[in-house]
Amino acid sequence: MGIYAISGSASGMGAATRSRLEAAGSRVIGIDRRDAEVCADLGTAEGRAEAVDAVLDAAGGVLDGAVSAAGLGPPTAGALIARVNYFGSVALLEGLRPALAASGAAQVVQFGSNSSTITPNLPDELVAAYLEGREEDAVAIVNEADPAFAPAVAYAGAKLAVTRWCRRAAVTEPWVGEDIRLNVIAPGPVDTPLLRQGQADEVYGPLMEALPVPVTETPDADALAQWVEFLLSPVARFACGSVFYVDGGTDALIRSDDWPRTFTV
Repeated sequence: MGIYAISGSASGMGAATRSRLEAAGSRVIGIDRRDAEVCADLGTAEGRAEAVDAVLDAAGGVLDGAVSAAGLGPPTAGALIARVNYFGSVALLEGLRPALAASGAAQVVQFGSNSSTITPNLPDELVAAYLEGREEDAVAIVNEADPAFAPAVAYAGAKLAVTRWCRRAAVTEPWVGEDIRLNVIAPGPVDTPLLRQGQADEVYGPLMEALPVPVTETPDADALAQWVEFLLSPVARFACGSVFYVDGGTDALIRSDDWPRTFTV
């Protein structure tokens, strides 16, 4: 039991995680555009700051964990995907870090995606703009992409960048040094409103249908919530900066030899 902040708590995997934590006796401070304790727009700097302030106030300055599940996907406009999925996620986690440190043993899960490793031809300059905090540059790069595929570029690029940010941050003094564990879960297709939105789109629907998934059963949101619940539990304390692919084997199929790999010094 504890106090947890969950962004994207009103639907999908965020809502499923909320249900599991509350069923176990924990208190959840939800963050979303609607139907949450903290209603805020993570697509703007003002909304992010308001969300952080409201969560810190509601939690009394102490959080036992956080789940960053808020996110948009195709066919939503690429610029908004970039603002929410990367800059909203990072600003929220950085803003909540002092309250997580105050817990003394906090655990954080960021939702990534297998799209971060299986989407070809992502612009390196986009990933760099994300990681360097250049929000308007990132949006400009997304807007220069083919309009039909700009949302996918923004989405996969943001998920790649936020995963890399988590891996970098997880092993630094402000995070592991304060006994905060930061890990990433990278799903593939999960039966959520976000997936169904993409499947209904005339451009993205056929692409999603063609995606090879060796395990053919599509999981529901609760299946992923169980993974998150595990990563928030004491038994997962030795996981730090790890990325857990829960995607039915797609990443392994497409990039089986890319990781792990040898390196030289």
